[in-house]
Amino acid sequence: MSLGPLTPLGATVSTVAALALAGGWWLDSPELVAIGLAGVVAMLQAAAWMVVSPDLLARREIEPVRVAQGDAARALLLVQNLSGRRCPPVLVADRVGPSSLSIPVAGLASGAARTTSYPLPTDRRGVIPIGPLTIGHTDPLRLMTNGRQYDAQTVLTVHPRIHPVASLPTGLNRDAEGPTSASSPQGGIAFHSLREYRLGDPMKHIHWKKSAQTGQLLVCHKVIPDEPSLMLVLDTSSRSYSGDGFEDAVRVVASLAMAAVGGGHPLEIRTTGGDVVVSRAGTTRSAVLDLLAGVQASDDDPGLAALSSMVPGRSAVSLGVATGDRSTAGLAIVSMVRRRYLMVTAVQVLGSDEPGRTRVDLPGVFTVVCRDSEDFARRWNEVLVR
Repeated sequence: MSLGPLTPLGATVSTVAALALAGGWWLDSPELVAIGLAGVVAMLQAAAWMVVSPDLLARREIEPVRVAQGDAARALLLVQNLSGRRCPPVLVADRVGPSSLSIPVAGLASGAARTTSYPLPTDRRGVIPIGPLTIGHTDPLRLMTNGRQYDAQTVLTVHPRIHPVASLPTGLNRDAEGPTSASSPQGGIAFHSLREYRLGDPMKHIHWKKSAQTGQLLVCHKVIPDEPSLMLVLDTSSRSYSGDGFEDAVRVVASLAMAAVGGGHPLEIRTTGGDVVVSRAGTTRSAVLDLLAGVQASDDDPGLAALSSMVPGRSAVSLGVATGDRSTAGLAIVSMVRRRYLMVTAVQVLGSDEPGRTRVDLPGVFTVVCRDSEDFARRWNEVLVR
């Protein structure tokens, strides 16, 4: 909503008044002069009304501030008249991303307040800035308008849509006596090895039989077993996708991420553009989904080539890659990094193309080819859910 001193009607009245006065003087027509003077009086009254603009308080809240794509979100707008006289109807403009919403508010008595709500768009994933608020005040004849801006800015985060899917395969069993290593955190219940007694070690950890055999005190070195850890990588190169392929790839990663979080797996999400978020025990779903809500594809993103520089921080990591790349050279990098991980899974999102005609075999990589995220969920669960 554009707020200027004159409304379209006001501009018309001003023009007609000026022409009538000029024509009345030139033609010596008192009728035209009367019409012109009537227009001038109307504009002067409108200007006087603008001088005494109402004193309004405006406050807006978003409910909820995080929402899944397609779910309902709304804004609650409170407008209160703080002046000592009645406030005429006003028009509130609220900036929502690149667009603007107009909300009419009826007249308010002195001290009165009114709350109204209006829906916010959630049809697309994203981090959407909301605000500022602008309240337009006009005169009774709608000849002039005046706007006051309120610094009521917030953010609506629209998370990608999630499909219920099985977690990414890891190749490891999760149990108390699972795989361990010297770098595993101490303090668990899994036995890793015997080592020499150190000052401060609990006496209950001493292995008395082996200590007697060797002649020195030995203790059981117990650690927290290496848990199967997951790394999900989203290809954020715009060159890899066509149509809505990138949005489908985001939903694929979001679905796999939520399956991992629900299963308690340590999780790291990366994009080929360099974004990283780590999820451990106790991490909220929002921390993961917030990253995926704001991620965007870029023309200068390296795409799958970035995989070659990604090195897992631990030994027991399973990799999952979501991409729309169908080039042999690009996908070959997925196979090249296979030796760094316990298991590698690649999901190719190909849009409306026939999957069988564009599939590239990747040695040592579990590959799922799909048209969109819904097709992925169906194919994925057919293979992994028994």
